[in-house]
Amino acid sequence: MLACVAAFVALTHVFVVRWDMTDDKHYSLSEASKTLLKQTDAPIEVALLLDGDLNAGFRRLKKATEETIEEMGVYADVKVKGYGLSVTGDSIGLNPIVIHEREQNGKTAQTTVYPYALMTYKGKRAVVTLLKNTRGLSGEENLNASIEQLEFAFMEALHLLQQTETPRIAILEGHGEPDEAHTYDLMTVLSKYFAIDRGALTGDTIDVHMLDGYKAVLIVSPQTAFSDAERFVIDQYIMRGGAVLWAVNGVRFSEQVLQSDGFTPIVPLELGITDMLFRYGIRVNPALVQDVQCLPIPVNVSSDPSQPNLQPMPWTYAPILLTSEGSPITKSMGQIMSTFVSPIDAVGGDDGIEKRILLATSTASRVTATPGEVNLNDMNPDVNTFQYQYVPIAVSLEGAFASAFAHRMIPKGVMHTDIIKAGKKTRQVVIGSGSILLNEMQKGQVLPMGYDRYSGMQFSNRDFAANAVLWLTDSEGLISLREKSVELRLLNDKRAHDKRKQIQTISTILPVAILALIGGTVFVVRKRKYEYKSEK
Repeated sequence: MLACVAAFVALTHVFVVRWDMTDDKHYSLSEASKTLLKQTDAPIEVALLLDGDLNAGFRRLKKATEETIEEMGVYADVKVKGYGLSVTGDSIGLNPIVIHEREQNGKTAQTTVYPYALMTYKGKRAVVTLLKNTRGLSGEENLNASIEQLEFAFMEALHLLQQTETPRIAILEGHGEPDEAHTYDLMTVLSKYFAIDRGALTGDTIDVHMLDGYKAVLIVSPQTAFSDAERFVIDQYIMRGGAVLWAVNGVRFSEQVLQSDGFTPIVPLELGITDMLFRYGIRVNPALVQDVQCLPIPVNVSSDPSQPNLQPMPWTYAPILLTSEGSPITKSMGQIMSTFVSPIDAVGGDDGIEKRILLATSTASRVTATPGEVNLNDMNPDVNTFQYQYVPIAVSLEGAFASAFAHRMIPKGVMHTDIIKAGKKTRQVVIGSGSILLNEMQKGQVLPMGYDRYSGMQFSNRDFAANAVLWLTDSEGLISLREKSVELRLLNDKRAHDKRKQIQTISTILPVAILALIGGTVFVVRKRKYEYKSEK
């Protein structure tokens, strides 16, 4: 018997067998994470800055972080360097967060925490942000979303540390797109992951392979039409497995005319790509969406021009968009700021293309068709006319697309001899407005994407932009880790407070009573057993 036990103990040191019996596979890493960890050929050091006198929620986050690091150690040489700021030895420049809590005696307690971990691999270091702080979610919901994203956060950092060559993406120009000042924050966000080139598909002859070196191509708010040659180059890039993000509006309008005259006509914006997108399974409609859930803009309500009185008024042409939990791009993401957006329809039926809605309006929307007009006097529209719900504004597409030039001649000016009619499996994202990816300027300073200077609110546009491009270029499947879900099991605080004494009494007496009952039962059984033997 002892020999069998010794053999079993010896085998446990040689073969590690793990069973995760939780419903949500909370203690298991995905295959993409395991593969990434097994590719490491040097130790990974992790310093956990989240330490100190933490409340119950942050203790749960710390414990989940430690469990994630422990699970990583099964597949790679992961060493925990230490805890707290003292382990860094230098100035890290990370902003702490301050937690204000009300204690039972009514006093307010204040705690400063650093929800970060530092990962070091082969002399390079990356910061892992442990806490998501999404506007509109409760503290418990934010903590739960943070725990769900721990695996992705660590694997994203490791992926960046392992990269020996930065992948390239391109932002196309030459069609009246916004200048670099208004796409500055977009490039700032994406420069963490990619090398970014900007340029136009120009020249007397265009090489059809000129986009092949890019992991993704971004087309952001063009205002003039693409030529047949340009469209052919983009189409064949997609056929060879290239990924494209289209942020295009369906209507033409002038914000300058709107500001100066108080109104502007809206007409269809002809970019020459309608048939292309339709072939790929999507249509950007020539219309504008209005929504009751919208941003405010300052309006002068004074009748005296010499004494202006600016008051915030709802601007229904600036909808606050909802994000979908059904996509890794937008899972657990906050709302998105937008202005002048066009609705999107999925077309093509059963074409083998997987389509997912990423962004949509609220339950009270309406659509202004073209030709039409946008008027600043339209500040108090009839709410009863907002009868549409969840109008799609952004959609992701994944599959093997059919070429828009499958039955057409090769355009003039293209250095090419044949047409790829059926493409490799790839991905596209289509957004019905370029405003979601643009930043505003204030007194020469760049404002972040998604920042509303009138209300002072920061929306999740930056996260959306980063996640969308990461999903487009994600050959390793890392972005799919964001789909991991952990069930939120919260106490009923009110019930726990109201029945505090009852719960304390039961928690104290019940275990003792159970032990006494077990002990008494054992005593009675033993007494009867031995009394019976003595009588014999």
